[in-house]
Amino acid sequence: MPSDFVSIIKPNGAKSGEDQGEEAAGRVLPVLPVRDTVLFPHAVLPLTVGRESSIQLIQSLGEEKTILVVAQRDARQDTPLAADLHTIGTRATVHKVVKMPNQSLFVFTEGNERVRLGEFGQITPFMTADSELIQEIEPQKSAELEALQRNVVSQFQQIVTSSPTLSDDLQTIAINIEEPGRLADFIASSLPFLTTSDKQELLETPDIAARLERINKHLAKEIEVQQLRNKIQSEVQDSVQSSQRDYYLREQLKAIQKELGDLDDTQKDIQELKEKIEAAGMPEEVKKDALKELSRLSRMNAMAADYSLTRNYIEWLAVLPWSKSSGSDVDIQKAKEILDTDHYGLQKVKDRILDYLSVRRLKPNMKGPILCFVGPPGVGKTSLGRSVAKALGRKFSRISLGGMHDEAELRGHRRTYIGALPGQIIQNLKRVETNDPVFMLDEIDKLGRDFRGDPASALLEVLDPEQNNTFRDNYLDEPFDLSKVLFICTANQLDPVPAPLLDRMEIIELTGYTEEEKVAIAMRYLIPRQMAENGIEEGQIDFPQDSVAQIARHYTREAGVRKLEQQIGTVCRKVARRIAEGKTEKLTITSEVIREFLGGIKVRVDTELAERTKRAGVAVGLAWTPAGGDVLFIEANKMRGKGGFSMTGQIGDVMKESMQAALTWVRSNARMLGIDDDVLKDTDLHIHVPAGAIPKDGPSAGITMATALVSLLTDVPVRPLLAMTGEITLSGNVLPVGGIKEKFLAAKRVGVRDVILPMDCRQQVEEDLQPEQTEGVTIHYASRIEEVLQIALPKTTREAVEDEAVREEVLTATA
Repeated sequence: MPSDFVSIIKPNGAKSGEDQGEEAAGRVLPVLPVRDTVLFPHAVLPLTVGRESSIQLIQSLGEEKTILVVAQRDARQDTPLAADLHTIGTRATVHKVVKMPNQSLFVFTEGNERVRLGEFGQITPFMTADSELIQEIEPQKSAELEALQRNVVSQFQQIVTSSPTLSDDLQTIAINIEEPGRLADFIASSLPFLTTSDKQELLETPDIAARLERINKHLAKEIEVQQLRNKIQSEVQDSVQSSQRDYYLREQLKAIQKELGDLDDTQKDIQELKEKIEAAGMPEEVKKDALKELSRLSRMNAMAADYSLTRNYIEWLAVLPWSKSSGSDVDIQKAKEILDTDHYGLQKVKDRILDYLSVRRLKPNMKGPILCFVGPPGVGKTSLGRSVAKALGRKFSRISLGGMHDEAELRGHRRTYIGALPGQIIQNLKRVETNDPVFMLDEIDKLGRDFRGDPASALLEVLDPEQNNTFRDNYLDEPFDLSKVLFICTANQLDPVPAPLLDRMEIIELTGYTEEEKVAIAMRYLIPRQMAENGIEEGQIDFPQDSVAQIARHYTREAGVRKLEQQIGTVCRKVARRIAEGKTEKLTITSEVIREFLGGIKVRVDTELAERTKRAGVAVGLAWTPAGGDVLFIEANKMRGKGGFSMTGQIGDVMKESMQAALTWVRSNARMLGIDDDVLKDTDLHIHVPAGAIPKDGPSAGITMATALVSLLTDVPVRPLLAMTGEITLSGNVLPVGGIKEKFLAAKRVGVRDVILPMDCRQQVEEDLQPEQTEGVTIHYASRIEEVLQIALPKTTREAVEDEAVREEVLTATA
């Protein structure tokens, strides 16, 4: 069945097979199924017949050349049945049959009338069926019909004129057809854009007026499509011509500028980049590579995709401070004044910074040290880094490492990636514009790691003075000297930091502040800053030291001063509100004002110690946390049982073993302690560490547990305002523990007056604690648990009465 065909309409007066058709009406005729083809009346259509059944049908025709041509519903059917054919087709006459080399037949058929298929007579070898003539509904002559017919002809002419595939003769034929029905059939058979279903629908429309209406809609739609196609084609052509025109003009402009000696924008840009490269002071190898890239850029078209990428790369190389340094002389005395002005205390840190400055003054080309400030939140690690930069007279830049997972954030991405940039190290060097700034790597203990790499491993090169003089960023792929940079890292704890990275850094510990230090810091820094931030002038508020001490003691519980500053800020905002309301008289911050502004007391540390140690079996230990030191209550209780022992409070394995060791020592020394062995056999013991939701571990509460057990079993309360720390062995020795400074400062913050420490910690106390820090607290050293019990438990009734009096004094004083 044909893939394309030509419809030929016979002139109005020509003879057709209509007479034969009238004779054939009602007779059984062969049925020729065709695919993707519709034969209209009065049209001559060449058909290619290739199916075996269709060839037999054509060969069986004798003198009677009349057949029924019917379109298939589904063109993919190779052996269609009666149900696979449309019910309306065309009675046609076969005029000529030509045999083709491939054994198929080329058949010329002429359509006669529309017919409706009746019953099929046979199916094989080919189908036959009777048919019924469909009478066309002639429209009445009217001006409307005339207008419709003329409009159809006009639109058809327009389509033929604009279509390169349609012959202009079709216009002449259409103009000469007067009958509206034949005109509609002719146009329908001539339009290649109509689908088979559209043509079949027109064939099945006997109403000529309705057929013309449908043809008119199809023609109007095709004209609209052609107009859109022409518009798109015109726009594309204009765009191509415009770009070609721009290209030619640009080339001509280049030639003219070359003759005149002028430079265009691109050449100016390249010249500027060359000047920057010459002035950057980069090493010879880097300069050679930069000029090579610049030469490649000068040969590229500015519209090329790689142009902007190459230009950005050269720009990065040109703007980095390869040889530009701050170069200022170091004044040791001035640096000391700056550090003392900006920060209170922190003597060990200041001494280390001044040592570095002294060495740098003697040896200006020395490599920068890698310092790591470790301490709880709010003790001034980050602000200390700014003060160091200020004291050195250098630029300061801070890189936050908290939550960083991708190694490329430090080292950069390779240039092959879209949107690639250098890493944070190179980016910050560009911002500060010197090669010897102070870099603060904040929160180094909070680095992450995932499938994108390990940033901590990338820092191994950055923080090694022996390697960082040839640091290679992935984007630049050129060595940059970081040895002059002073790197300062900060961390709250060192456990998460990898050992190789930790080995490259000089650890400087910043411990928590005592209450006196907090008050001094508040008076010198925090109160003036909060007054300025809240718009309060000097004569509008008075902050006595006692009031600041009350806020630090009863409204904060921290090692640093961040929460203290927040509470002072709250007081200042309340005062600002009073002033805004018209109360402009000076306000002195008293205890009553504090209670009004901040509410009731939040932390009752000293009364808590006295209150909880009233009963026997409660002892106060000291613990180290990432936020500083803290006190730890150990509670023991007993009940009738069979000598069982239970431990609670979300404690770790080491702490459980420490409890077992304490119990073993108590039971093995029961007689010496005055405890009946039979009582222990019939008693169940239970040790609990309150704040059960917080995980706890470590051996440093060993002597505290032993003291709590002895206090419980002898029914003697531990002395009030006493705390202790130390590891216990089965033989009763007291071993040293870490974090002494943090633990001692935590004890002093909560009002402890006596502290028991291991004997081996004496040197640590003398080195880390200043005399003003230990003032008001008596430190007892012990090497045996018996010495601890001698200090912690009253030996006589008189001592017990004195302890009770001290306890009552504390409770009534803060009531």
